[in-house]
Amino acid sequence: MPYPAGRHFLQIPGPTNVPDRVLRAISAPTIDHRGPDFARLTHDLLDNLKSIFRTTGPVVIYPSSGTGAWEAALVNTLSPGDRVLAFETGHFATLWRELATNLGLQVDFVLGDWRHGVDPDVVAERLGKDTGHAVRAVCVVHNETSTGVTSRVADVRAAIDRTGHPALLLVDTVSSLGSIDYRHDEWGVDVTVSCSQKGLMLPPGLGFNALSEKAVRAGATATLPRSYWDWQPILTANQRGFFPYTPPTNLLYGLRESMLLLAEEGLERVFERHTRHAAATRAAVRAWGLEVLCLDEREHSAALTAVLLPAEHDADKVREIILDRYDVSLGTGLGRLAGRVFRIGHLGALNDVSLAGTLAGVHMGLKLAGVPIDPGGIDAALRVLSGS
Repeated sequence: MPYPAGRHFLQIPGPTNVPDRVLRAISAPTIDHRGPDFARLTHDLLDNLKSIFRTTGPVVIYPSSGTGAWEAALVNTLSPGDRVLAFETGHFATLWRELATNLGLQVDFVLGDWRHGVDPDVVAERLGKDTGHAVRAVCVVHNETSTGVTSRVADVRAAIDRTGHPALLLVDTVSSLGSIDYRHDEWGVDVTVSCSQKGLMLPPGLGFNALSEKAVRAGATATLPRSYWDWQPILTANQRGFFPYTPPTNLLYGLRESMLLLAEEGLERVFERHTRHAAATRAAVRAWGLEVLCLDEREHSAALTAVLLPAEHDADKVREIILDRYDVSLGTGLGRLAGRVFRIGHLGALNDVSLAGTLAGVHMGLKLAGVPIDPGGIDAALRVLSGS
């Protein structure tokens, strides 16, 4: 573009666009993080976070990325040499495995094709054979950001229960919290991992762990080294409204505002909006004659859609053209999907018109890149949007 007039379309699957109200909240003056006003802020945040995670248990806030929250989930519940059952659903599941291995855990990694979520039957099969209960935790990525595939956590929980296995259930909701229906307590999750820069519509910088009673009990006997990530000093300080470290005060202001936005819309409507936008995006992709990466109709992500291009086209080159010509940022293919897919993020602060504009930019960019598409893709998406 000779000059990028208008707003930039940030349509990667996170970090997402930060609403103006949240930006203004973050810009408020910093206050004393050991004073009474801050204590009130902390209690308010922790109470409201429970409704986002759908839990009555404690939620821990870290100044961290989602990766930090991953590490916290592991080091607070496990000991060196413990076995963990994990599933190769995509790039981020692979990174979680690497983190666990680096911590000295033994990871039983079930290989996958990156086009399906966790198979609950395989969970039951693996745990059913583990009669000695050597597996201490099952790690599941709820919404795999690299593939646009959402695993069925409730079905995974049911599979664990069928075997009577005592393993903890640890779930990554980095790109699903606040975007896709998720129920920590109802689904029997022991540690839910998340962060700020996706469905919560904040800049990066906050990591979260939601904890079950079972997870807290596991922390009493876990012996992996931990200091900064240790839940107990944080939970103790939180009772008085404080933290055992310097908290990111201004991000916490933003968190309070983002939760107000979610509450004003209503979580169920937020989920319905994301589901509608995902359906419209898939309608466009299929009408263009392209392939959605996710193969199971039950597992399509409401937060993003990964688009698989024909082998003769480089997805990164297509992304480059779309960014340069139309000022639209799309997600790159990660790991084994590099150059093969681009990802359209449709989560966070997004409305129908913004999605339609995004898809129009993708449509024009595909044409300019020489990818053969049917011109009816945009109409297919608009029919979904206008019909709801």
